[in-house]
Order: sequence, then structure tokens, then C-alpha cells
Amino acid sequence: MVPNTCSLQLYSPHVAIRRWTSTVANCAAFNVSSTAAQIGGFLSKKPYAPPSWASDLSLVPSHNFILGQFPTLIHKWNLPNLPKDTEVWIKRDDLAGMELSGNKVRKLEFLMADAVAQGADCVITVGGIQSNHCRATAVAAKYVNLDCYLILATSTLLVDEDPGLVGNLLVERLLGAHIDLVSKREFVKFGSVALTDLLKKRLLEKGRKPYVISGGGSNSLGNWGYIEAVREIEQQIQLSGDVQFDDIVVACGSGGTVAGLALGSQLSSLKAKVHGFSVCYNSGYFYDNVQDHIDGLQSGLNSHHIVTIEDAKGLGYAMSTADELKFVKDVAAATGIVLDPVYSGKAAYGVLKDMCNNPTKWKERKVLFVHTGGFLGLYDKVDQLSSLAGSWRRMDLEEFAHLKMALRKVA
Repeated sequence: MVPNTCSLQLYSPHVAIRRWTSTVANCAAFNVSSTAAQIGGFLSKKPYAPPSWASDLSLVPSHNFILGQFPTLIHKWNLPNLPKDTEVWIKRDDLAGMELSGNKVRKLEFLMADAVAQGADCVITVGGIQSNHCRATAVAAKYVNLDCYLILATSTLLVDEDPGLVGNLLVERLLGAHIDLVSKREFVKFGSVALTDLLKKRLLEKGRKPYVISGGGSNSLGNWGYIEAVREIEQQIQLSGDVQFDDIVVACGSGGTVAGLALGSQLSSLKAKVHGFSVCYNSGYFYDNVQDHIDGLQSGLNSHHIVTIEDAKGLGYAMSTADELKFVKDVAAATGIVLDPVYSGKAAYGVLKDMCNNPTKWKERKVLFVHTGGFLGLYDKVDQLSSLAGSWRRMDLEEFAHLKMALRKVA
């Protein structure tokens, strides 16, 4: 349910979008999107040069693939129930592509380039049964001519059954991804590293050349995806001329996205306060998790100084309360923006709830919300959403019947 302690405010993003689009079209210096837009640019592999403010970090990638449609739009978001003089803007990483949409694309641009450089003929990754990352990895792998092996965790009751074709599974199975199911209990008992190592060993014995991608694509190399995203935001701000963000809000699931954003914001001219809304685990886990990510790049920074972790997991990972799903529905009806139930929906619900409970904390702040995609996950919640969805009716055609009778009389 949308918190109701603040009045509904509606903004129109159209002017901002037109202005931004016109500026980009006329600014040759803004070349972030130029490679993908060129014929033959999309799916190409190109040398990577980091932003100047990130050049001292370690593990700078040598290349990346062009897999996404960047830059993604930033526009004002007409979220309901905002504190006085608070502006919320949204970065549409959900529009980075279709099958490949979401925050995983940015990480996979670097991870797939590394897999190809190492001579891999297939990739392995792991996630939940409706993992956006696993679906995106399956698509990206096919884009660069690699096979994909997925280890998906599901309930103990369903682990021995056909997983079906719902949501992300439909895309993965259409692509021919190899799927191994484990129970959530087994996933917790053995851990993702042991499970991927086991599958890697079996593939090596068959003469394959597997490349393992960590869950969520979150590792030191994958972090560069959102370091690069900060450069993109920086350039968009420079072009706008009159927008500066005080805060960045994003869902936090495997830590790589929030780590890249926090590190990039701190090192760049952005200097926005980054808030990660955890959809699993507790804040202590993610402070340590982000610290591991930024230590891997030898940043010398403290995670507690560059990011704030907020709890938004609710009932638990990929589990939705009735209020959370009603919020997703209400935001879609009010703004036209469809959030996913696992990540962006929980993060938006969490930040709006905090804004309404602590309005002075957010008063007069300009907030950028990063939409991390995941639309296909909604299909897994159809039963819970059915009572919330818009109504329908059989069209009344009685007037046509009367017209038909009148014509017969005239004839």
C-alpha cells in the first residue's frame, strides 16, 4: 500500500525527456551511446578506458562488449506521497534492452568480454528460480556465441518437477540454456561457490571450457558496470545543466550494483549519497559485502562512509506482502512505471515509506532512483496480483442490435 501521510504529487516527465533527448542528439561530445547506435556497433567488443577519476583503481578491464542500449533515460518520476519540495527522478535501466534488460546488462558487458578473452565456450552462473541475472546471462551468452549453464534454486517441494515456462524461465528455456535445479536447502547447505565449482568440474571432464560468473554478476570485474554507469550519469547531468542529485537509491541484492554506484559517486564529481535497500540479508552483511567489492578494486575506502544500507526485504527474498504488491500496482496506475516485485518494487516501497515516516530527512532533496529492471518476475506473482489488477467487462453491443433491427425495418 502506498503510505498516505503525504499528499499525492504528479509531475510530467515529457519536457525533461524531450530536452534531454534533443541535447544528446546535438552533442557530439556525448559519445556513450554512439558505439551501440552505429551499424555493427551493437554486440561489438571494444577497448575500455576508465573514467579519469577511476583510473587508479585496480583490475581495470581491457575490453567490454556493447550489449545494452545506453545511455538509459533519466526523467522526473511522479511518485505519490512525497515530502514537501522533494523531487524523485528515475534512471531507466529497465530500458537497457528487452530480453537483456536491467542492471545485470552493465556487469555482463565486462564479464562476457573476459569470458571470451579467456577462451571459454560456455558460462556458468547461479541464482533463484526466477533470477533476472540468470536470464540476462543466458541472453548475453547467446549474443556472444557461448553456451549457458544455470543452477537455479527452488523449493524442496518443486525441485524434482519441471520448473515450467513462467517469467524468466520462459526466456532461458527458449534460448536453450542448460538448467540444473537445486533446493533452497541444498543451496544454503553447499553454497553457490561449491555448486558452480562442481558443475565446472563436470564440464571440464567433458572437454568444455567453462567460465564461472558469480551470482548477480557481482564481483570486482562486474563492479565496473556501475562505475561506468556513474560516468554516464555524470555526463547526463553535465548536459542538463540544472539538475544535481543529492541521493541515489537502488535495490541491493548481490551488492555489485550498489558497490559500483557508491564507489563511483564518491570518486566522481557526483558526490551523491547512495542508499542501498536490501531485498535479502541484513545491513551488516551488505556493509561487509560492499567492503569486499571495493577492497577488490583497492579503493582504500570504507563502505560505511560511502553507502547507507536500509532494510527492505519484508517477508524475505522474492517473497511479497500484499502491501508491497499493492504498491507496485498503485505506482503503475499512477505513473506508468512498472516495478518488479523482487528488487525495484521493494526498494521503491522502502524509500517512499521512509520519506513519509521521516519527511525532514528527505525535504528539498533531489533523489535519483535506479530502476534495475526485472519485469518478468511479475509473472511469478500472477496469483497474488489477480485481485489487484484492473477490471474488465464484456463490451455492450446492444446499440448495434437496435441498429440492425432498424435497418431491417427500412429495408
